[in-house]
Amino acid sequence: MSMVESLAHEFVEYVPDELVDGVLYVSIPYATVVHRCCCGCGNEVVTPLSPTDWQLTFDGETVSLHPSIGNWSFACQSHYWIRRNQVRWAERWSPTQIAAGRSRDRLDKAEQFAEPYRDEWDTAGRRDTASIWRRLIAWLRGSG
Repeated sequence: MSMVESLAHEFVEYVPDELVDGVLYVSIPYATVVHRCCCGCGNEVVTPLSPTDWQLTFDGETVSLHPSIGNWSFACQSHYWIRRNQVRWAERWSPTQIAAGRSRDRLDKAEQFAEPYRDEWDTAGRRDTASIWRRLIAWLRGSG
């Protein structure tokens, strides 16, 4: 197998059982993009689409994924961008960079799915006005 430099895309509902090298399978109903690793190792790469995972851009002719694809759990540890159906190879990351990236991803997910203002409600479901006043006073002290 050889390295893939460009990709075709197919919009599908379900990802096929057998993936073809050089094809991005885009499932909008399942908010997922799947392809075989572009290094040629044959591993299946799954990129979920969400505010804290990947974003897909379709310009009417080509697709792009953001951020980069870092296959850190594969033996190949390939790293690349997919821009307008083209594979743009990126630098190999060190174990320290991989750990930092994973940590950042966990923090992003925790922040995205946190319950905002949960401390403003008491156990009976009533608004805790004392908590609101504490936050307002803290904010005023911090901005003064």
